[in-house]
Amino acid sequence: MSTADRVAADHARFRQWARYAHEHGDSPAIAAATVVLLRNAEAGIETLMLRKNSKIAFGGMWVFPGGRVDDSDRIGAGGTTLDDVAAARNAAAREAHEEAEIDVDPDSMVIFAHWIPPAIAPKRYATWFFAARVKDRREDEGAVKIDEGEIVEGEWMTPRACLQRHHEGEIELAPPTWVTLATLREHHSAEAALEHLKARTPRHHATRIGNSEQGPVAMWAGDGGYEANDATLGGPRHRLEMFGDGYRYVDTFEEDLGQDPARDSETPRP
Repeated sequence: MSTADRVAADHARFRQWARYAHEHGDSPAIAAATVVLLRNAEAGIETLMLRKNSKIAFGGMWVFPGGRVDDSDRIGAGGTTLDDVAAARNAAAREAHEEAEIDVDPDSMVIFAHWIPPAIAPKRYATWFFAARVKDRREDEGAVKIDEGEIVEGEWMTPRACLQRHHEGEIELAPPTWVTLATLREHHSAEAALEHLKARTPRHHATRIGNSEQGPVAMWAGDGGYEANDATLGGPRHRLEMFGDGYRYVDTFEEDLGQDPARDSETPRP
């Protein structure tokens, strides 16, 4: 897939979602959880990326380990019912083991975001995002172990390399994945990344998709076009621009995570 093909696929996906919503109405949100697994390597910080089976939701995309929250995830010690966040921690840990045979202590996870896809999405997962450190890379380490069911491929990547591969059309990423990788790419160690995520208030992103002359725009609360679902309106910005020359996340209230690697080369950040 070339860069042009990637752009065309992004645009076509949102048009298809809009048609689906028009024909079927909004989809209910399903509780889910994901965990961003971080480790230190010679090339810098790495995170585990998994490619979904093309026949399931988000098929073909590269994602972090995760999935829906099951009823069993909500049962605590002595049969007590856990709250939503505790259940999500259990789900994220369980999915990491099922999808990639990696064991993570749920209590060690740092919660840093909650994402809800736009109402037009055919299948919506309201997903808690966690991050956790795992053992650093070993020279003798073999290939990533995957379940070969829902997951068909796995690879440890630096956030910057993953974003570059997405820009070049080699891999597909959903907006929450892109924004998360952009958040991580400036950190040079797993410890620094986790400290950064711990220090900030977890972000809530209820996504709305608007259109502009340059391409689709994912918007979140605070953006000038969010309430009207109109990306062309002026005002403050809290959005991901998904344009032909690259992606760019802008949050005028907090931090500008900058552009993808191609656009960075055109407008260098200080």
